[in-house]
Amino acid sequence: MNAALTIERLYDLRLGPMADAFSTELARTGDPALSFAERFGLVVEKQWSAREEGRLARRLKNAHLKIDASIEEIDFAAVRGLDRSVVADLGELSFLRAAGNVIVTGATGLGKTYLACALADRACRRGHTALYKRVGPLIFELKVARADGSYLKMLEKIAKVELLILDDWGLAALEPQAANDLMDVIDDRAGRSSTIVTSQLPVSEWHRLIADPSVADALLDRLVHRAVRIELKGGSMRKEAPKRPRKLT
Repeated sequence: MNAALTIERLYDLRLGPMADAFSTELARTGDPALSFAERFGLVVEKQWSAREEGRLARRLKNAHLKIDASIEEIDFAAVRGLDRSVVADLGELSFLRAAGNVIVTGATGLGKTYLACALADRACRRGHTALYKRVGPLIFELKVARADGSYLKMLEKIAKVELLILDDWGLAALEPQAANDLMDVIDDRAGRSSTIVTSQLPVSEWHRLIADPSVADALLDRLVHRAVRIELKGGSMRKEAPKRPRKLT
């Protein structure tokens, strides 16, 4: 098989990056310091890198993150109560590997959503799946799924996600059915995968939002147990610089 046919076969196999790298290697005058195995390794590495970039792009797309955020761009100087060492530890994703949760509370504008999305971004870049959901719209989606018969399928889809963000927890009291639906979501994940919850309310006030005390106890136990809790304090960062986008919003 000649080189041209080899390149054609690589394209047929949908190994375009590998074909391009092979063409590049053919055009080289040759490096005596590199063996055949090393040069072939460069070709394979090109294909592997392209495939990994594609997988990352799909993970980020499927996560539907509200904010384009990253751990590296967090502005620690602008937020009181955000400990750099705690964030660094979370960024290593040990909580995710242990199927633990993260709870971020504080007033609006302190960066709860940014922090949650930054952790999800890091998870996606480390090969994990993530999904962002605001609690209100999620409750509505679950209600619709219950009505059209896709409820169990939706629960199964969410359960497979390794890191789930529940943003804006506690903006309104949970009706009995909504509380039960969220209980189904959280129960499927307890001890198996991780959830990040953000809320303007402190955890001590969550219980009163759920009418049924037994459901409240069970739901909060699964969320709070083994959770890393971050309480953000201070004034809204949005008020500090209304005309300038901030790293942490």
